[in-house]
Amino acid sequence: MTLDQLRIFVAVAEREHMTRAAEALCLTQSAVSHAIMTLEQIFGLVFFDRIGRRIRLTQAGGLFLEEARAVLKRAGAAQQRMRALTTLDEGSLHLWASQTIASYWLPARINRFHEQHPAITLEVTISNTEDICQHLLDDTLAMGLIEGAVTDPTLTATSVATDQLLLVVTPEHEWARHPPCPQDLAGSDWILREKGSGTRASFEKAVADWGVDRAALPIVMELTSNEAIANAVATGNAATVLSASVVAGLIENGLLHHVGISFPERCFSLVRNARALSPVEKAFIALL
Repeated sequence: MTLDQLRIFVAVAEREHMTRAAEALCLTQSAVSHAIMTLEQIFGLVFFDRIGRRIRLTQAGGLFLEEARAVLKRAGAAQQRMRALTTLDEGSLHLWASQTIASYWLPARINRFHEQHPAITLEVTISNTEDICQHLLDDTLAMGLIEGAVTDPTLTATSVATDQLLLVVTPEHEWARHPPCPQDLAGSDWILREKGSGTRASFEKAVADWGVDRAALPIVMELTSNEAIANAVATGNAATVLSASVVAGLIENGLLHHVGISFPERCFSLVRNARALSPVEKAFIALL
């Protein structure tokens, strides 16, 4: 049973005439008759009584007409919704982003996307780089925005922005007066992001490249919030490394001091697996 057969059946039933139905559908009368005969054979029922040149729905035909109309209505609705997805007149976008990106870089982009496509509902899940990459490997999402490096060759990463990490302490900290060299970084307590975050990975790579033993750094706290770390450092005597986006305001207000050790720039990346993208996801990538 096909949708075309149902359309032919409804046309014949509404007109109670094969020829008029064939004319309305731009089909031959034999094609219409064959479709009706096929449906009757499928169910082993008679849908029309033939009375001379006229036809009339049987009880079974009347019941089938209700169902055929309902199926065609649902098929039409499905077609409209799929077209709406293609034209972005309907749909949703669920983004996964690491914390610095989600808090400071992404909001302006999702606002711009909403202005362009107001019918699309938006949702953002904040996670760290490691978790987002694992979800991509598990194929539970198609793309994510991360600030760490991608190590799995099955994932592809495209840089969408750059970010600068800053070493900060309070103005009362010794390093505010006497900046250390990289080999002296073990001379202060540290408050850092959790393992698995892009910020932590970028920090550890930089100090390792400088020949500093990461195990020698006295890490007194690990926190999952950039803002919590910044405020803990501003009210204590530890050091941290965070994105310039996070600490710029606190530096400007004199609550934190930027220590002049230059960390390499890092990339904000759009990372993907092999899953096919939806039209909404493609539109967001085009905006980026």
